[in-house]
Amino acid sequence: MKKILLRIFPLIPVGIILGTMIFSHSCANTTTPPSGGPKDTIPPLITEIYPALGQLNVPRSKTKLEIKFNEYVVVKDPKSLYLSPPLEKAPKHKIKGKGVIVYFESDLDSNKTYTLDLTNAIADNNEGNMYPGYTLVFSTGDHIDSMMVTGIVQDCNTLNPIKGATVMLYKDQADSAIFLKRPDAAVKTDDWGFFCLRNIQDTVYRMYAIVDDNNNNMYEAENERVAFIDTLIKPVNMVGDSIPELMKYDMKDTLNCLARKTEFSLNIFREKPTKQLIVNKERIGERTAYITFMAPYAQIDSIWIKGVPKEKLITQFNVMQDSLEIWINDPKTQPDTLFLNVRYMKTDTLGMLNLFTEEIKLNKPKSLLVGKSAKKDIKKEDTTCVFTLEAKPELVEQYGFTMEFKYPVVTEAFDSLIFRTVNPRQQETFGKYKVIQDTLNLRKYTIMPVDKFQAGWEYYLKVPHRKFTDINGFYNDSTEVKVTLPSDDKLSSISLVLSNVNNKYIVDLLNEKRDNVIRSFIIDKDQTLLFPYIKAGKYSIRFTEDVNRNGIVDTGNLLEHKQPEKVLFYELEDGKNLIDIPEMTELEQSIDVGEMFK
Repeated sequence: MKKILLRIFPLIPVGIILGTMIFSHSCANTTTPPSGGPKDTIPPLITEIYPALGQLNVPRSKTKLEIKFNEYVVVKDPKSLYLSPPLEKAPKHKIKGKGVIVYFESDLDSNKTYTLDLTNAIADNNEGNMYPGYTLVFSTGDHIDSMMVTGIVQDCNTLNPIKGATVMLYKDQADSAIFLKRPDAAVKTDDWGFFCLRNIQDTVYRMYAIVDDNNNNMYEAENERVAFIDTLIKPVNMVGDSIPELMKYDMKDTLNCLARKTEFSLNIFREKPTKQLIVNKERIGERTAYITFMAPYAQIDSIWIKGVPKEKLITQFNVMQDSLEIWINDPKTQPDTLFLNVRYMKTDTLGMLNLFTEEIKLNKPKSLLVGKSAKKDIKKEDTTCVFTLEAKPELVEQYGFTMEFKYPVVTEAFDSLIFRTVNPRQQETFGKYKVIQDTLNLRKYTIMPVDKFQAGWEYYLKVPHRKFTDINGFYNDSTEVKVTLPSDDKLSSISLVLSNVNNKYIVDLLNEKRDNVIRSFIIDKDQTLLFPYIKAGKYSIRFTEDVNRNGIVDTGNLLEHKQPEKVLFYELEDGKNLIDIPEMTELEQSIDVGEMFK
């Protein structure tokens, strides 16, 4: 019986030793037993704590906290010994007998409530069983702050929880505080992205969350992610003895973890850099190079290469305008070193954008400096206009055939393409098609048949020999691609009947893990979207509100108080946002998009 009680109440020894010192508001967590049956092993148990629970007037200098256990332990993750409010340097620790002593390299502040969180930090020495978690609360003054706030931190695009994010509260309302100061209170999120900032002051705060890569408890915009709440927040709830949000749960205890109430949701994002300069450059071929910029939407006034006529230069930005491809439309051999000049808006030492001309040396790749004297050294792509032609059976109805050249083409003959169909009776016909050049990639084309695709039919697209010439002066080889619509009778489909569409939205069908977009649409009016040829499984439907109607998902900006574009996942009536699609099924979902985003 005793063994069972120890499994269920791992903090009973603390209650026996220090129970008389607990005052009306809870100052330390209890541990809730994980659900799903008894464990094979027992984690370590706390037997003694110094200073005691809710200790007042703890010395500020040379402060030491000691937590003793019923067995020998080790500190698995020192970063999880987390003090709030954080000091300049993280807490230090040492093992003493069956206990852990935590100490600090600098003095604590006066008249302040502190919390030391041990979650995910300590395990027993022999089996490595993790101690579920504990939060020790003490004060360097004569009172303990007793307010609390809860919430969740999630990725702005997938809405998946972010583990280990640092949630921070600032009494300083200046926008610069998060860059220059450590917070007035902070806590790490758990596996579910959940956080509870406990025993905080009853005042007004700004709330942020960061993925603190260097663990300095301040935001560094160039390489860290951030989230923020638009308005000032003020805690309304007090800590208490039996509040579920204050308890430490086994992270596999899905029921209890999801039952915790959250007051705030923070969508974490990576800001676009604001400092503008050229950060990388490379010559990747005889006539090909690229440069990349630190920040998006680079503003180029002019660009030229010494010795190359202006009309011979071809350039192309990517969608974010932070990478520029450069080609020389001249088949003759180019110098070993090209001198590229870029006149653009560059950030100066004062942080201002000014026109600046930068000369860049582009050296020929070493592979091209060695002459290919033997025939065996010459590859097909060295003498041919290289391109790819493909069509995916499950996507061909929406995206057609894709033709992409390695280099820009200077002569083209798309009217020479041969598109033919063979029906189930083996009757051959020639069909019409239209050619669409990609707006973001001048080397990419879509060949879309005019007639509707039909199941059981075979579709062929042939590119004849010597119909296209690239900037190297090379002609193309002939190739043909065949495609048929998927014929697996176990495949399913889902139709979305969208109504009340009063903005522009990006609609994505994602897999269960939300790490792969299976099919995507951009809409701005009521319509029905069909997602055919789906294998049995679980899927998510994501809606992104394209506020500026540019067709891409825009991130946020902290100093401009701009949140990332809003993302929502379609929820079923039971509140779940995973749609379970069985085999051989045609599903239809009616969605009021305006209601979702109101």
